[in-house]
Amino acid sequence: MSISVGNYSFEGPYTTTDSLDDKSGIYAIHCKIYDKYYLIDVGESSQVKSRVANHDRKDCWTKNCKGTLTVSVYYTPNLQQAGRRLIEQELRSLYDPICGKQ
Repeated sequence: MSISVGNYSFEGPYTTTDSLDDKSGIYAIHCKIYDKYYLIDVGESSQVKSRVANHDRKDCWTKNCKGTLTVSVYYTPNLQQAGRRLIEQELRSLYDPICGKQ
């Protein structure tokens, strides 16, 4: 299963981190209400599963989602942190997610 975020095809969405790998990538946090997904946060990490599972913005996600929280991931094995940050910033500019304002 996949979900489009910008021009990228993310794996997921998943309702737990169990299906994630601890590999580098971009993660997208969505709130699913009925059959529609609303992007509420996006970020990058060299260890996606650990980052999402222990995220400091979980309270923001819960507070701003009146549906089901989901996570999707776009793995980036050939990108270093700078490349992941470019994608993260591109998606932040496109969607302006409510959590993780910088």
